Amino acid sequence: MKKLLASLCLASMTLGAQAVNPQKGKYYLYCHMSDKGQWTAFAVSKDGLHYEDIIGGDSIFSSYELARIEGGTRDAYICRSHDKKRFLMVTTDMNNSMTKRLGKASDWDNYGIDLLTSDDLLSWKSTTFDYRKGLSIFCDGDDKSITPVYKDWSKVNRVWAPQIFWDETYVWKDGTKGGYFIYYSMWNRSEEAYDRMYYSYADKTFTKITQPQLLFDWGYATIDADINYVPADGLFHMMIKKEGGKPGLFTATSKSLRGPWGEPVEDDYVNFEGKKKCEGVSAFQIDGEDGWRIAYIEYSSRPKHYRICKADKFMRNFSDPQDIQGVTAPQHGSFMRITKKEYERLKNWKK
Repeated sequence: MKKLLASLCLASMTLGAQAVNPQKGKYYLYCHMSDKGQWTAFAVSKDGLHYEDIIGGDSIFSSYELARIEGGTRDAYICRSHDKKRFLMVTTDMNNSMTKRLGKASDWDNYGIDLLTSDDLLSWKSTTFDYRKGLSIFCDGDDKSITPVYKDWSKVNRVWAPQIFWDETYVWKDGTKGGYFIYYSMWNRSEEAYDRMYYSYADKTFTKITQPQLLFDWGYATIDADINYVPADGLFHMMIKKEGGKPGLFTATSKSLRGPWGEPVEDDYVNFEGKKKCEGVSAFQIDGEDGWRIAYIEYSSRPKHYRICKADKFMRNFSDPQDIQGVTAPQHGSFMRITKKEYERLKNWKK
């Protein structure tokens, strides 16, 4: 029995080491869309709960320059590169004010995502992927062995809320190992009935991505997935918003990033807000704690509320929701640990 337990523990540790976003430091960065506009803002914290805006909550870069489709960067997700030498970010390329100019059918339509890199958290460069252009934007777009998910890419009308997960086990066609699992919701209303979750892989330069593949389809719209590896049970946990049915933020689990993903748990979920609408979930851990913190935006109230609640080490038993403190205009975003040097660099930033 002891040998079996040791074996299971080792397998769990190995899985976590192969697919995980590296952490570094005991300070915290909240990287988020500003609720004042279509830009990305930073806030920093010493304890993960009390924050302070960087440069007054202003944009940390020019969204008009780096988001080349609509000039807006929403739903920012940030993490370290697998070797901890750079910082990576993905955003939804979307700006509601561009609806008439771009001839969009809806304010909530958009056409692509942005992959961004930085060496210091201050200066960023980006690669924009406009999915309407079809297979030409993907590094394996000419691979005839892959069945494209759409017949007419020009009709894509949503590419939402991308996030990143380093996957050391991924193997490229040339035998190179390791890639960034980019997962997001997508909708082509001419070919499917609702938003579904898809994934692509980005290379180590973070400038190329593979064709999207379907991650799962539960028979109804799903958006804003957030995946974390939970050492306590050796599983990947995905918190997600279901666009219909019982309101709340739900959890599904899998032994692999690419699934299969089980149905969401219906009796243990973030339900504090009753029938109010929530989305943009982001889970993180505070240094020294076994449990998790789950952040999300409750957006149907006026004013809106950005909450952080608790969960146990299994990312279960959600409790004690509290509004984030010190952030002027919090919205959909993500959390990353940073070092004291990085914390001070951001605190002293004069734009």
